[in-house]
Amino acid sequence: MSMSNRARRMALHHLRHRADAQLNLIPLIDILSVMVAFLLVYSTEVEVIQNAKGIEIPQSIAETAPKQSVVVMITKTDLFVQGEFIATVDQIRTGTTRLVEPLRAALKRPMLVGKEMSERDIAQREITILADKSLPYEVLKRVMATCTDADYGRISLAVIQKEKPVAAEQLKPV
Repeated sequence: MSMSNRARRMALHHLRHRADAQLNLIPLIDILSVMVAFLLVYSTEVEVIQNAKGIEIPQSIAETAPKQSVVVMITKTDLFVQGEFIATVDQIRTGTTRLVEPLRAALKRPMLVGKEMSERDIAQREITILADKSLPYEVLKRVMATCTDADYGRISLAVIQKEKPVAAEQLKPV
């Protein structure tokens, strides 16, 4: 069984022009190392808050960013402290006391509190509440009262910065 002239020519052409296919990884590694350095430098300003998939955060026009603090997250159904489940919203709503006791117990833990605190330290302690905007105010009020009772002097509500409305004079043609 012999090859045709055309098939022989094609086979020789392929053998002659076959380059040793090698992937040079050095430029790729250089690009990756530059990207990693860039991300490390420029991602320090971002504050990571626990997974907030179940929450729609309200908007705000405030300019100042929140400082590091303990995070209390209230979804439509559950309450978490630093990502740990504490109670359901139904339990908070149907509770008979003014405070949410499971939340108070979690906030009073030594790992969150640290040493004995002076009045000044208590006034400086911060807690950030991420709450779904559809939550009833009664639930939010009880959570905030519990945070205050657990010696947190500063309570922040997490919001998304709202786009500023365009001033009317900017819309007028010149």
